[in-house]
Amino acid sequence: MMNRRELFAAMAATAVVGDAFALGEQSPNTTPVMGSRVLENLELHVTTLNPGESPHAPHKHPNEELIIIRQGTVETLSNGSWVRVGPGSAIFNGSNQLHGFKNVGSEPAVYHVINFKTAATPAA
Repeated sequence: MMNRRELFAAMAATAVVGDAFALGEQSPNTTPVMGSRVLENLELHVTTLNPGESPHAPHKHPNEELIIIRQGTVETLSNGSWVRVGPGSAIFNGSNQLHGFKNVGSEPAVYHVINFKTAATPAA
C-alpha cells in the first residue's frame, strides 16, 4: 500500500514520463509542450534492493521506464556509462536502450519503478 507521499511521487513521475514522451515527438522547430497521452499499459511498483545486489543483468525492452530513488545509493547504466545517483534522483530508460542498475551503497536502496506502453511503443 502506498502512502500519500509515495502516491504523489508516482503521480509526479508519471507526468515527467509523459513530458519526456511528448518531447520526443516534437519537431526541432517547435516549442516543446507536454501533450496528452493515453497509457495503455502502466505498471508501478516499489522495490527494496540490498547492498551489493542488482535486480538483473543489463538488458533492454521496448517499453519506457522511469525509476525514482527514494533511499540509498545506486549506479545505473545509462548511455553506456555507469552513473552514481542517490535519493530524489530520477532515471529514465528509453525504449530498446541497454540499461542496468545496482545498489552500490551500504544500506538498502528503495526505489519506485514506472513502466508504460502506448500505441507508439516499438516492438522489441
